[in-house]
Amino acid sequence: MSFYQDFNDKTAIKDWTSRPREPYKTIEVTRLAPTIGADVHGVDLSREVPDQQFEEIQRALRENLVLAFRGQTLTSEQHKRFARRFGTLHRHVLAKSRAIAGGTDDPEILAWRTGPDSRFTAGDAWHHDVSCDENPIWASFLHVTKLPEGGGGDTAFANMVLAYESLSEPYKTLLDKLTAIHDGSEAWTAGYGSKPEPGTIFPATEHPVVAKHPHSGHRFLFVNEAFTRNIVQLTRSESDSVLQHLFRHIEKQVSFQVRVRWEPGTLLLWDNWATQHHAIWDYYPQERWGERVSARLDFGPRA
Repeated sequence: MSFYQDFNDKTAIKDWTSRPREPYKTIEVTRLAPTIGADVHGVDLSREVPDQQFEEIQRALRENLVLAFRGQTLTSEQHKRFARRFGTLHRHVLAKSRAIAGGTDDPEILAWRTGPDSRFTAGDAWHHDVSCDENPIWASFLHVTKLPEGGGGDTAFANMVLAYESLSEPYKTLLDKLTAIHDGSEAWTAGYGSKPEPGTIFPATEHPVVAKHPHSGHRFLFVNEAFTRNIVQLTRSESDSVLQHLFRHIEKQVSFQVRVRWEPGTLLLWDNWATQHHAIWDYYPQERWGERVSARLDFGPRA
């Protein structure tokens, strides 16, 4: 095992953290880590966000990829109204089953409740949300409505721009030419034991392994352990080797990560394309409930 940081890692981090950032006029932004994440203050999401403030929130998201809005008291409609500023609201294929399990019956809200009888918790693996869709959601908005009494339940995030930029040039050249299949059955059937509605199948879509973000222009890795089944252009053994290396690369690089601690009244917004996240289930048998709203664009990741 190597205990030193590669030259490519250091160069990528230095380039990312040294990018100039203009001061904000309508919000206060405090970084949670040098490479990803920030707390945002000075915003009341229960009201319509003014245009200038919304533009600064968009810039803060491009610069930090994950934003925590503290001290918010929100209804479900206010939650959705803010998310709708970023795109068309996503309707999750598992929303109905989550509603039966005790969540909301609103198809635009994905709810979950993890407790002492749960076999798993939603998001307990590094992943992009719903990357199996043809147009995967690009922005997610999470509101935890019940926190574990004993603490825990952080959400970890990893910067996929740095995950890509820290790779060697020959490796990036290889990955730039590849595409991969993202399959809903990998995460929801194999992972959760969920089955699609009768007469339907879970979506499966081919996406580039490396995509270019339409907002920032940054290139980022777009494969994840929950949904990505195989790389199309490689043999099965080659695909398995490359994917396992990339999954471990994302998982182990703590310098590209941040753990966001939840507190009452927090709404968490993240760029679902340029990050991966992992729900930390370290609070059993305590309970943790939450609701997620997501926004999608009319296109998926592009090479």
